[in-house]
Amino acid sequence: MAIFSLQAQPTDGPGWLDLARRAEAAGYDALLAADHPGAVASPFVALAAAAAVTSTIGFGSYVSNAGVREPMLLASDVATLDLLSGGRARLGLGAGHTPAEWRAIGRERPDVAGRVRRCVAVAEAVRALLDGDEVTVDTPELAMRAARLETPRPVRRIPLTFGGANSTLLRWAGAHADVVGLAGLGRTLPDGHQHEVRWRAAEIEHQLACVAAGAAGRTEPPALEALVQQVVVTDDAEAAAAKTAEETGLTVAELLATPFVLIGTEDEIVAAVAEHRRRWGVTRFVVRVDALDPLSPVLARLASTG
Repeated sequence: MAIFSLQAQPTDGPGWLDLARRAEAAGYDALLAADHPGAVASPFVALAAAAAVTSTIGFGSYVSNAGVREPMLLASDVATLDLLSGGRARLGLGAGHTPAEWRAIGRERPDVAGRVRRCVAVAEAVRALLDGDEVTVDTPELAMRAARLETPRPVRRIPLTFGGANSTLLRWAGAHADVVGLAGLGRTLPDGHQHEVRWRAAEIEHQLACVAAGAAGRTEPPALEALVQQVVVTDDAEAAAAKTAEETGLTVAELLATPFVLIGTEDEIVAAVAEHRRRWGVTRFVVRVDALDPLSPVLARLASTG
């Protein structure tokens, strides 16, 4: 069965809590919040509040920027969320891309290699802290001395989701992550926020090959998840996809074949989800909040067919 999670941000208290309840009732696996300090609400505060009014749905940042988040503080936030939610927290990490986030804390964004090294170092440190280990690191990317997360302790082992498209990190995630979140995004554009896309079949195959190379030798490879950028339930998929296809430089057929959009009738979206599993091995999808109601009937159908 395909697994869907919902990415959203709070704009007010009552609306956020209602959204959490609705997402749980609709069958979403997790409620996820972006982590861009200064630009969005704190994900861990928001998700802890949502945990208090739900009982089964999972919670996590999607994803925290390893470049500006310190492992000790991140591990404490995630463990606290796990405690308050009764074991429903997830750890989401990525290398980060927005230069303003580094400048806001008095740093300059490193080059790609530097961001990769930092991301791996932070991921390994947070994982070790959550596992109860003492961590000492002294490298140009990260310094920690006898760090230990004594309390709160997670309720259970917290799964790690890596989100990104860098080849080196995809190989690392293949070896170490529980879930690999395919963003299909490439080079950051000059505005510091938007990206080139890597949505063509050959580009997706390259990303999957990196994950598979990292996962070689694992008894159970990581689950593959796609960050869906556009969801439209319509009886004219080609017309609905035309603008995005033009913006991304893909043909409409290429766009509709990627797991990064879900456009079409309910039947067509159900068929697309099955095809993404068959072709790419993608079994998990993260959609934005505007997809909550349109996709609810699709989730019900997918749940009933298993």
